[in-house]
Amino acid sequence: MTAGPRSTEPVAPQLSTTLITFSAADPGGWGHLVERARMLDSAGVDRLVVSDHVVFGENLDAYGDPLSGGVAGGTQPTGPDGHWLEPLTTLSVLAGATAQIRLGTNILIAALRRPVVLAKSTATLDVLSGGRLDLGVGVGWQREEYEAAGLDFHRRGRLLDHSLEVCRTLWRDERASLASAELSFDAIHMMPKPIHPGGVPIWVAGTINPRVVARLGRFGTGWIPWGADAVDPATGIERMRQALGDAGHDPTGLQVVGRLAVETDGDGAIDIDRTMAVVPGLVRSGVTDLRASFRLPADPSAAADQLLAIVRAFRAATGRPLPG
Repeated sequence: MTAGPRSTEPVAPQLSTTLITFSAADPGGWGHLVERARMLDSAGVDRLVVSDHVVFGENLDAYGDPLSGGVAGGTQPTGPDGHWLEPLTTLSVLAGATAQIRLGTNILIAALRRPVVLAKSTATLDVLSGGRLDLGVGVGWQREEYEAAGLDFHRRGRLLDHSLEVCRTLWRDERASLASAELSFDAIHMMPKPIHPGGVPIWVAGTINPRVVARLGRFGTGWIPWGADAVDPATGIERMRQALGDAGHDPTGLQVVGRLAVETDGDGAIDIDRTMAVVPGLVRSGVTDLRASFRLPADPSAAADQLLAIVRAFRAATGRPLPG
């Protein structure tokens, strides 16, 4: 079986963060997102990621049900009328405001988009950003969101696989053909292609189960653990590598997201030394993307200084060259 477009070279540990692109109520403007993205970029943070919801139903308790794709005990950060920005549109704006930071989705509910349009929009964003796009994908948890898009929630796994099949084919082949139960096309041309020869890197979210293992083995550059598999990264990564090998996929070069908990002192300020103390252990366990949420000072100058100190401490903990 084929594996996703993974590098055989060791991956330097990356520091990433989630940019909050939703609000429980109208924030009165979103200019702060551009300011924060520029600050992250300037400080040398490796990657920012944004979330996705297209629409909401009113059964938000489903997010706390692992059987529907949620996470045990999880709660949504907004009600059904929360304001959520569309992630690919948002990343397009941020791409023009930044120079080097990678731009990702965590996660895009990819099946809600028509696959051929998704292939085009992601290739375009990748080219315009200089090859900085990472496409984190998952099936989601909300039945109503699929129904509003005219899709069968119970087929969401297959719908995601189909979307990735179409994207990968159009990203890769100059004269593309595809035949599946969902659609067929022949001699189709889509330019420009993404900058990376294998297409936009795909990060597959999910627990360790046969469908996620197959999806990761076929399409994935990286894995975004979900639920219990995210709580104990060392065990989860070992189990996923074993599952990939047992399914005939090569786990070499698999990149993995892991949570980096931010420690604070008695005054609520970030304790950088304590935060970075766990980094070497996470890296040894196989985590390559260490994702943290930073509560920064309101003053822009102080926030920029603190971010730079965080990045320098992270680079020192992982043996990477310090940012200039």
